[in-house]
Amino acid sequence: MKKISLGLFMLLGVIAHAQSGIQQGEVTRIETELASDAMEGRGMFTPGIEKASAFIEGEFKRIGLTYYKELTSYSQDFLIKGKKANNVIGMIPGKSKPNEYVIFSGHYDHLGMEESGVDKIYNGANDDASGITAVITLAEYFKKKNDNARTLIFVAFTGEETGGYGSSFFSNSINADEVVAMFNIEMIGTESKWGKNSAYITGFERSDFGTILQKNLVGSGFNFYQDPYPQEQLFYRSDNATLAALGVPAHTISTSKMDIEPNYHKLSDEVSTLDMDNMTEIIKSIAISSQTIISGKDTPSRVPKKKK
Repeated sequence: MKKISLGLFMLLGVIAHAQSGIQQGEVTRIETELASDAMEGRGMFTPGIEKASAFIEGEFKRIGLTYYKELTSYSQDFLIKGKKANNVIGMIPGKSKPNEYVIFSGHYDHLGMEESGVDKIYNGANDDASGITAVITLAEYFKKKNDNARTLIFVAFTGEETGGYGSSFFSNSINADEVVAMFNIEMIGTESKWGKNSAYITGFERSDFGTILQKNLVGSGFNFYQDPYPQEQLFYRSDNATLAALGVPAHTISTSKMDIEPNYHKLSDEVSTLDMDNMTEIIKSIAISSQTIISGKDTPSRVPKKKK
């Protein structure tokens, strides 16, 4: 029998832990709740988005996350054009590098409802209940693992669909120089253009973030690719944009086929259209690929700051 290298042995251990710790049943439970009709499409300033916020806060409490900085709850409140809104944030303090932050994020707002029709709810199952499901699932995974050197921040942003308000407000509450990496997760419920066990990373070429992730996945059968839709300028179209503009290796992970995604921003974006098995594997792969960043072994290169 050939000798197994220490690196491969450790990778196999991480994969085994992810396989046992991230279960499809739990992924399906969270996704189904967030994209349910009861959430009324999670439109801004509606009872539906308040229900979604309460659900996410409840999950963070169940997991046992700590509050973010000076907050006294998981809700980071602010105003959008004079109306109340909030992000939902939880943390796992770092063991040895508490002032270095790794962020996992997605947005929980969506398009709300039509005034009439047989089906009038924009459930937003893929956009972006899938991303928030990943954030919650990863929070529980890392809380149980309990070995993170760097502080982990889990954020459910609001206002993405209406201008990135939540991520902009959050970015002003944290020192960008202390943020080591940001895993923004957006629309991972369908297969990518390469099929199962694959996803792409926006702005792949702007830092070595993606290279680090792929290195950590060697032998897993999962692949991260460069964004195949450069004409869409996706790097600055999601909640990673504000911190990326400040130099943070803040990237979005997605599988959405932006040229032919049939349910994007449509009433048909429902849980029944998602591949829950593949989505679970994507979440596991994010958990595995982030390990050396979380442990402090790897620090992604900074993104060139956006010129004003």
